[in-house]
Formats: sequence, C-alpha cells, structure tokens
Amino acid sequence: MLATLDDVSSRLGRPITDTAEVAQVNKWIGDVSRRIVRRIPTIDNSVVDGTISSATVSQIVANVVIRKMGNPEGFRSERIDDYYYDRGQQSADLSLTDDEWADLIPGYGSGAFSVRPRFVPDTGPSMAWP
Repeated sequence: MLATLDDVSSRLGRPITDTAEVAQVNKWIGDVSRRIVRRIPTIDNSVVDGTISSATVSQIVANVVIRKMGNPEGFRSERIDDYYYDRGQQSADLSLTDDEWADLIPGYGSGAFSVRPRFVPDTGPSMAWP
C-alpha cells in the first residue's frame, strides 16, 4: 500500500481507533493504492529513484481517503428547503483529482494544445482517464 493508517489519521487530525473504521480506512487505502498502481505500474521505482517522493504519494492517497471519509455514502448534493450544498464528484468516490494525477505523473495533462517554450515530448504512462 502507498499510505498507512497513520498517514490518514495524522492528516485527519484525530486517531482512527474504532475497529470497523480502521478496517474501512485500510480497505480504502488499498483501493486508492491499486488505482494508482494500475495507472502507474512503476510508481515504486519512481519513489526509489527520486522522481517522486514517498511523502507526496502518501499525502495524495491519504487526502483521497479523507475525502471519502467525509462523504462515505457518496452523496453529490443535499437540498433542504432553500438550502443547497453541492459536494462535487471528487468527494463521492475514491478518484484522484487532475492536480493529484499531475503530481504523480510528470507531463500529465499536456497535449496537443499545451504551450511550452520549446518541444518537450510527453512522458510517462498513458494519459487516459482511470
């Protein structure tokens, strides 16, 4: 796994001690880790060779899990009389944001219409959506 229960707990700002919550958070950490490894099978090598820091990887995994913890049912919006709140798609599942993918994949999001001062070939794994 690319993060630990302690990574999530410290960023959440509270201990995670309830047995059911510990099990759920560990499952979500595993789910997010597998999603990243599917897209970037060489993530472990990138950490070892210093292309990306392990702290960045664990931060991203923990932040995705914390978003899920804040909205475990996956509600996108809530409406009561005149009150309306939209949580957005990112809080409803275990998906990484474009910014999080960009932090993990050098050149992510570049394409035919990107502006660069000189030619830089795209690198890294496929830029397709997960």
